[in-house]
Amino acid sequence: MGIEPKLAVGDPDALEALKHDLFHETGVDGVYARTGRYENVVEALTALITSYRPAGAEVMRFPPVMSRAHLERHGYLKSFPNLLGAVSCLCGGERHIRGIVDRFYEGEDWTPNLSPADLVLAPAACYPVYPLAAARGPVPAAGLTFDVAADCFRREPSTDIDRFQSFRMREYVRIGAPAQIAAFREAWIERAVAIADQLGLSHRVDVASDPFFGRGGQLAAASQREQALKFELLVPVRSHEEPTACMSFNDHQDHFGQTWDLMLADGAPAHTGCVAFGMDRLAVAMFATHGAEADAWPKGVREALKLA
Repeated sequence: MGIEPKLAVGDPDALEALKHDLFHETGVDGVYARTGRYENVVEALTALITSYRPAGAEVMRFPPVMSRAHLERHGYLKSFPNLLGAVSCLCGGERHIRGIVDRFYEGEDWTPNLSPADLVLAPAACYPVYPLAAARGPVPAAGLTFDVAADCFRREPSTDIDRFQSFRMREYVRIGAPAQIAAFREAWIERAVAIADQLGLSHRVDVASDPFFGRGGQLAAASQREQALKFELLVPVRSHEEPTACMSFNDHQDHFGQTWDLMLADGAPAHTGCVAFGMDRLAVAMFATHGAEADAWPKGVREALKLA
């Protein structure tokens, strides 16, 4: 559905030119300074998504770091250890730290002297919300809904315009009984398709799996697909054959309920689900589809985004 991208899909020169128009290189693949024209579109997309906020959703905005202990308890090290970014610091007294710094200026490597902090870089916006919800006690019969967002990090160095290491994620999270999660996800798949149509994006929704690590991860991914626990809204940016996942619709079953003793009133583990918007991927898809100048985008798209 939607319209064919204005830029030639698969044309590396066109995509490289677009990247040059929208971002400034920082010397690290997948980490960019963002231009004003790009940020204007991200802000407009943010406002559009906010207009669809579920009634009664509690708003939480998280920093780009989270508790290392919480991430370990989530099971992230088992599932995605290769994507993790951890915070490390120079610890100790002034003399010790000054010695490390002085040796660096003498040509030595300072990084072996780092010590792990109690923080990691947040790989997803929703992770901090589950222990917070669990600390409140049993989930009410109507369930819980959250509007969360964070700057996230996944260690995936790439020069591709649609794959950043540092990126922004917006999510609507639902916590409740299995039927509530299923209804939430189905409604959001339908709603997200309508949003993509508003934005004039060529797209399709397909079953998907997370990039679980290792041989055991291949089995986990196959099970996730078999149970249709994850769907993605895919938009062609670099190619039609390998479109870019710009939104995802996830049923976690009772994983977080079991992990955090997040319980329903009857004592059963709560189920959780979320719809996640890759804000940077969505913005890149908009420029790839409609061109580098937002002023020249189709009238209906500009009206949907309230771009002057």
